[in-house]
Amino acid sequence: MKLAVFSDVQGNIQALEVAIALIDAWQPDLVATAGDLINRGPDNDQCLALFEQRRRQHGWLAVRGNHETWITRWRRTGPNSPQERAMYGFTDWACRQLAALTDTLDDWPDHLCFDAPGATAYQGANRWVHITHGTLAGNRDGVSPRTTDESLHGKLPADLALFITGHTHRVHQRQILGMDLVNVGSVGSPFDGDPRGSLGLFSFHHGRWHSDIRRFDYDREHTKRRFEESGFLDQGGPLAQVIFAEWQQAQPLLAYWRRQYEAAVLAGDIDLQASVDRFMRDQG
Repeated sequence: MKLAVFSDVQGNIQALEVAIALIDAWQPDLVATAGDLINRGPDNDQCLALFEQRRRQHGWLAVRGNHETWITRWRRTGPNSPQERAMYGFTDWACRQLAALTDTLDDWPDHLCFDAPGATAYQGANRWVHITHGTLAGNRDGVSPRTTDESLHGKLPADLALFITGHTHRVHQRQILGMDLVNVGSVGSPFDGDPRGSLGLFSFHHGRWHSDIRRFDYDREHTKRRFEESGFLDQGGPLAQVIFAEWQQAQPLLAYWRRQYEAAVLAGDIDLQASVDRFMRDQG
């Protein structure tokens, strides 16, 4: 049994195409995305259309990430305030780009759990796999190297061999509660200082799962041009600048902006663009 899992493409079609080429060359039995295929990137429509083609033709599977949840909610109900609309201009732009393609997200589940089909039986071997974007606590509850084992109690299923997750954009592996926990990182926007994409290749043999995280290069100059030419930076609002800087630096920035400025912007105490300008100056 061979399983490929990728996560957090974030609308980066150049990185996704390279990831798919890697997967095709490896020839897995099953392929799944752990969510956040879209939003925060320049080519959401192309990424979703390509994945849906693979799902129809090859049986690829998906779980819903927080960005699929967010895009679906935004398209149906819109922003809660003018400040929120301005703050999430990049989401508004992504919804316009995706248009009716957003409907394909409706049947994406939050979790996938399965026994390894076709794997050779071993006496007493546990083959069960669980794939989700975060943990049982939700698709915004990520696992990173800083996450303690103690904080994960009650957030992971019991009696698993392999738990696969994403969300934090950071590759990470550990053993906990008798299972292998693997964060496959991000295809399109890593946050660990390494700009290369990543995905997970998993194989079941000799009575256990074996995990291989693959990092890969792609045409980042092409992606940079897409950020500039697609309308993402021009039409995605002030925070699109922060997201673009995250992609360039392979480091999380938006979360730090939120801690410093989000409440003040929503309260009308500071202009959104002014907060972004100040934040980006402080980042050097």
